[in-house]
Amino acid sequence: MAKFTFNLPDIGEGIAEAEIVAWHVKVGDHISEDQPLADMMTDKATVEMESPVAGVVTRVAGDAGDVIAIGSMLVEIETTSDVNDVSQEPPETEAAPAKTKMVEDEMPQAHVPVPVAIPVEAAAETALESDDAAHHIVTASPAVRARAKDLGVDLSDVKAAGGHVRHADLDAYLNYGSGQGYRAPHSSAKRHDEVIKVIGMRRRIADNMAASKRHIPHFTYVDEIDVTAIEAMRADLNDNRGTKPKLTLLPMLIVAICKTIPQFPMLNARFDDEAGVVTRHGSVHLGMATQTPAGLMVPVIRDAQDMNIWQLAIEISRLADAARNGTAKSEELSGSTLTITSLGPLGGIATTPVINRPEVAIIGPNKIVERPMFVGDSIEARKLMNLSISCDHRVVDGWDAASYVQALKKLIETPILLFAD
Repeated sequence: MAKFTFNLPDIGEGIAEAEIVAWHVKVGDHISEDQPLADMMTDKATVEMESPVAGVVTRVAGDAGDVIAIGSMLVEIETTSDVNDVSQEPPETEAAPAKTKMVEDEMPQAHVPVPVAIPVEAAAETALESDDAAHHIVTASPAVRARAKDLGVDLSDVKAAGGHVRHADLDAYLNYGSGQGYRAPHSSAKRHDEVIKVIGMRRRIADNMAASKRHIPHFTYVDEIDVTAIEAMRADLNDNRGTKPKLTLLPMLIVAICKTIPQFPMLNARFDDEAGVVTRHGSVHLGMATQTPAGLMVPVIRDAQDMNIWQLAIEISRLADAARNGTAKSEELSGSTLTITSLGPLGGIATTPVINRPEVAIIGPNKIVERPMFVGDSIEARKLMNLSISCDHRVVDGWDAASYVQALKKLIETPILLFAD
């Protein structure tokens, strides 16, 4: 018998530590070579660690939610193979470490306030599971299936796009859907209290939101905008769009944002508070808060100022779909200089959105409502929308925020100006 210590290898890009998201083995398990050991989450990705040897697990590093350093012991294995009784060294390569593979979850950059798991590559092998009651097929990778089995979750109860269950879908089910959410209750029995450990995506969301509120002195300014004219223009454009994508209001709002930003460079900025440096960006890399089954994500529209409304509509749809179905790349989830967030059909009278640190402003359009309004001496039915902007008061003054919204309001209420040079 020989003892083999599998240390957490260098996952790359200067990562110093990783969080144990889920174990696929436990002490006493007989494992084979290449068998999944654990899912490890860094600021940028969730990586599935595989065993380089076969044997019996004699020790593991900790519980799900624990953070361990790169190079420290992850799993100790007793093996009958000719393996030296020493810790293994990380692979000498600049590529991805040996015996690891990217699994279905990848994280955005650490400064994004809503880090969530993003699938980048589905496992090559899938398994089928028949639900005799519902008569439908569920697909999932072996790692997801093993994790669900350990958690006692029936995969047929987990809602997933296309029916293929990923780690993000399982996380969303565990956090939100195990009761009245994704599946209907099987009985009218009283629900019991649940104690859910805050780990993985939820912990990163909590940490980054807390850091944003702790470090940034927020203030929010809200104004009412008459969107009757721009909504009429949008309807006309959709009626005559031909093969172009159908427009929502969002692309038109983004054009207005980009056209007014050059007059207010303090808003399109990032604040490094440790260095005491504000970087005012020339390009608008617009973060677009997007709700997904696993939580809020912020894909980024690069160089939004160079796109017309149709190009923006295509990019918005592409990024939103990628975020929701788990194909967004890490570079599409970082580097934003300003963020827009909307509750969509849920609307709301007004919002006080939390800034996407280290940005200094976030814009939140609210629900459009039709109300009677004085227009000259007459009363007309008009479509009105409140628009919120939250700013970092260390960098942006209230006068700047109010002036910017007024400039934005002028463009939105006179939408022909959106297409004027």
